[in-house]
Amino acid sequence: MNPSTAPQPAGVTDTGLAQDAAVIALVGVAHLISHFSQLLLAPLFPWLKEAFQVSYTELGFLMTLFFVVSCAVQAAAGFLVDRFGPRPMLFVGLALIGVAAFGYASSTSYAMLALSAVVGGIGNGVFHPVDYTLLNRKINPVRLGHAYSVHGITGSLGWALAPAMLVPITLFASWRVALVCAGVLAWSVLLLVWWQREKLALAPTAPTAAKGRLGVSGAQGTEGDLDFLRIPAVWMCFAFFFFYAMALSIVQAFAPEAARQLHGFPLTQVALCLTLYMVCAAGGMVLGGFLASDPSRCERIVGAGFGIAACVAAAIGFTPVPGAMVPLLFGVMGFAAGIAGPSRDLLVKKSTPENATGRVYGVVYAGLDIGQAVAPLIFGRLMDQGNYRGVWLGLMIVQGILIVSAFRVRRTRRTVLVPA
Repeated sequence: MNPSTAPQPAGVTDTGLAQDAAVIALVGVAHLISHFSQLLLAPLFPWLKEAFQVSYTELGFLMTLFFVVSCAVQAAAGFLVDRFGPRPMLFVGLALIGVAAFGYASSTSYAMLALSAVVGGIGNGVFHPVDYTLLNRKINPVRLGHAYSVHGITGSLGWALAPAMLVPITLFASWRVALVCAGVLAWSVLLLVWWQREKLALAPTAPTAAKGRLGVSGAQGTEGDLDFLRIPAVWMCFAFFFFYAMALSIVQAFAPEAARQLHGFPLTQVALCLTLYMVCAAGGMVLGGFLASDPSRCERIVGAGFGIAACVAAAIGFTPVPGAMVPLLFGVMGFAAGIAGPSRDLLVKKSTPENATGRVYGVVYAGLDIGQAVAPLIFGRLMDQGNYRGVWLGLMIVQGILIVSAFRVRRTRRTVLVPA
């Protein structure tokens, strides 16, 4: 069937390839900045630890603070996106990320770093409700798997860009200059999105009186703003994203340094481990976008991807791997996890009722922020104790839980609203 004539679900705009590509690109570059902002501090921990005379646990708490605030904002932002539209929220998010970066750069105390983390968390909190509302409502369904793939790829590239950009600038100049450059980048993307703002125009979602069946109880009635919270699959998705974020936080903040302590490779390769993980994750998402064209197999793809990633984690954490091989193994682990990315997003899409995209994604993706808030407290403590194998064991356990929870989402999924 020709994509231009394919039937469109309610609330989805029928657009051509050129328009879809423009929307995907703009959403993607904004998403890159969101993920970039999440790693403004972690690659600089060695320098910040010395500059502010703090422990890894205290530095990890800055990430916890960032993600706790982001979680609270994200859940609320979903309702605001549905009510006022995604575009204004996107502008606010990008602007605040730039403010946070400049705040980090000018900090003279730990308290100032913490305040900037709060600002950054507010900015980061809007992106998933904004992005998925734009993609789900503006992109032709036949291209939605590829849209998710690009969205995931740009996020991974944002994570990869942070250490690749900040560490060299820090070595050449200072960590303050590096963070100023990060703020300039965020505001440059804001100007780009503002310039192309008409392509992101989308009317707010009007409250509906659609009648349907709540999967949890079978009750009939009018859809309310909070009815989606009664869907078991929504909360299973929330749990999945909680553990997904824990695994990601371990890799981003602690696994490279833990691997260096275990295998004795140079400090300069720590950033390379993370960059290779993120770049290869982006490559995995390209393949994952094609695999996600069949939604019926998304749980199996997620299970296979994280199964391979867990095996690689076991090799790094518990076998005598040559130090030079460790960055390559990070790349393999990232590629395996990246394959699961688009199918991961389809788990949520298949559990989302019409006219509740912002709300569902706001709540479900709050699990990401909570997971990334909790993990630094646990694994930062392990790092301070010198328990580097414990960091890798924890990563393997979390990856195993992800495999189980993906299939639990499938079991608990229900159709929520059936249009009258």
